[in-house]
Amino acid sequence: MSAGNLWIVLLPPVLGGVIGYFTNDIAIKMLFRPYGPKYLFGQKIPFTPGLIPSNQARLAKKVSDVIMRSLLTPEELQKLARRLLATERVEKAINWLLRLALDQMQGDAQNKTAKILGKVLQDLIGQSLPRLLRVWSRQDDFLEAQINQIFDRVLLDFQLAEEQAAQVSDWMVNGLLPPDRVRQLLIDFLTDYNIQVIDETLRAKTSGTYWVVANIFGVRNALTRLRAVCVNEPEKSNARIAELIAGLGVKVRLQRWLLQFSLQELPVATVRQLRSTLRQTIKTYLKENGGNLLESVSTSIDWEKLASQLLGRLQASPVMSESLETISHELALILERYLERDLEAIVMQAVPILNIDQVIIDRVNGTSPKELEAAINTIVRSELQAIVNLGGVLGFVIGGLQAGFLLLQR
Repeated sequence: MSAGNLWIVLLPPVLGGVIGYFTNDIAIKMLFRPYGPKYLFGQKIPFTPGLIPSNQARLAKKVSDVIMRSLLTPEELQKLARRLLATERVEKAINWLLRLALDQMQGDAQNKTAKILGKVLQDLIGQSLPRLLRVWSRQDDFLEAQINQIFDRVLLDFQLAEEQAAQVSDWMVNGLLPPDRVRQLLIDFLTDYNIQVIDETLRAKTSGTYWVVANIFGVRNALTRLRAVCVNEPEKSNARIAELIAGLGVKVRLQRWLLQFSLQELPVATVRQLRSTLRQTIKTYLKENGGNLLESVSTSIDWEKLASQLLGRLQASPVMSESLETISHELALILERYLERDLEAIVMQAVPILNIDQVIIDRVNGTSPKELEAAINTIVRSELQAIVNLGGVLGFVIGGLQAGFLLLQR
């Protein structure tokens, strides 16, 4: 083969392969480059910027439509929400938040929390609860079940212990009815009218020895003298009364009676009437004075200090720490039941709020052409290089066919 024929055979395939290779390479690069428009003599050069940069807004819209229509459908979002809001994950998240809140209630944060909690407690006890109490007290069955339960379970079975009975009897003898008060009661009781009534009753109603004493000697003079002694000789009267109380063993008798006393010994009708009276008395008192009582108590309490103490006890309480697990579990179950019922509606409301399609569009538009090129090349670099190589192969084959055709013509 001569040199001329050799050039005819080799040159077309080589040129075709080179042209095909670089043509595809330039075409692929023109998808992204140039990144911005180029101008010559004030006129924009065609095909600048590249195909993707010049249509980036349309690309972003298409990408958003494809994702929202095929990938992030409401059904898929519901499945995603169910996986994210699984009971175990929600329980752990709630537990973490509760422990975080408990840890945050320290130092300055604890002081602020104590101030807020103190104001809440003050408003609750001093204002809200009295108003509620006034409203509740108008109801016919207000506290009826609670008072009946306390009466039946506590008061009906209650009995004083020996020490308690001794304290009560001592209080009754020395505090409630000391000798001086007994003397004053005798003076107030032994009026002229009462003495006359006692004397006439004993004269008319007694018999036997008592009739003789009442009608011959009478009791008027004795009672009158007793009143005079109590009025004129208070110290002596008090001493005699104290001796009489001690001699009669009033304190011991009272103690024995208190030890044996129980409401169960009373007749059933009496117990029922006592329970009804107690209930009505409490209701009447709360209705008339309950609100004022709570308001006065509210003003006398340092609520901020009380709230700080409550918070301190909560932080140090092992029960509080142990109960966080139970609280988290119960709240997670409540949320799970709520999501089972309303998850679809929540997702449909959340999609417009999240505006995912616009987020995708903004993200694509905000990505520079250079970054888009790098991202796409990272994903399909081998495929794009295969296209370039295919262009070179096809150019070489077509050039070879052309060389063969020319060779046959010669």
